[in-house]
Amino acid sequence: MAEKSTEQLEYECADLLKKFGFTEYEAYTFVSLLRLKTGTAKDVAEIGDVPRTRVYDAVDALSEAGLVDVQHASPKKFTAVSRESALRKLDLQHENTITELSELFEQLEPADPRPDEFAVWTVTGHEAVASRILEFVDDAEDELIYMTVDELLTDDHLDHLAAAEERGVDIYLAGVSESVQAEIQERIPSAELFETLWAWSDEGAGSLLITDKRTALVSVIADRDGTRGIHETGVWGTGERNSLVVVLRAIFTWRLDTFTAESET
Repeated sequence: MAEKSTEQLEYECADLLKKFGFTEYEAYTFVSLLRLKTGTAKDVAEIGDVPRTRVYDAVDALSEAGLVDVQHASPKKFTAVSRESALRKLDLQHENTITELSELFEQLEPADPRPDEFAVWTVTGHEAVASRILEFVDDAEDELIYMTVDELLTDDHLDHLAAAEERGVDIYLAGVSESVQAEIQERIPSAELFETLWAWSDEGAGSLLITDKRTALVSVIADRDGTRGIHETGVWGTGERNSLVVVLRAIFTWRLDTFTAESET
């Protein structure tokens, strides 16, 4: 692989810095100072894409962010914090932003608290499907039924299922191999492992989740790409009268009742 040029590296660094809220001039000024370590506005303008007259405004913003210090000499000199310090400050900024956003989300009132109980929604992409599954697992209060295949059951999923167990949620699992079942029983001792009426691991099977008998999601694996991973698509619905929920709840209520009866005999 060919090495990237200095110009390309500067562009990519500046582009990422802009995602933290810095302007283009601020981003390029900081990148230039990282290379210089210490320099004047003239130095920054000579090696970067920032007009000399704009360096001062950029430095003011960077100084306020704690990324650049100023020496009030004649001419003024500027020095950037270390790369490590810059990353720590940006990481803290990111965490603070997430915390603030989380608090604001909590304060938002729903515009319409009534869910659409008849809608079935499509979710596309493996990460998006996994995110919805974890969301529904986290919201479960009484019971969840979860069928999946080995490659989709990650440590993250097991952590969220274990947290549900700690909340007192009854957990029923199926579809995975015997080796994965053993791991599940070790991490989530109260989970009930039941047999399905069909081979869930057949080609194309993804995940199926029912929580509290009122939310349901089912997905399929459309393709497995060795370089880009799993291509997964799912549908989900919520509400006691939702068609997807009603059908899957009926199937699995019957299956779990049969499984319980067989276990007791």
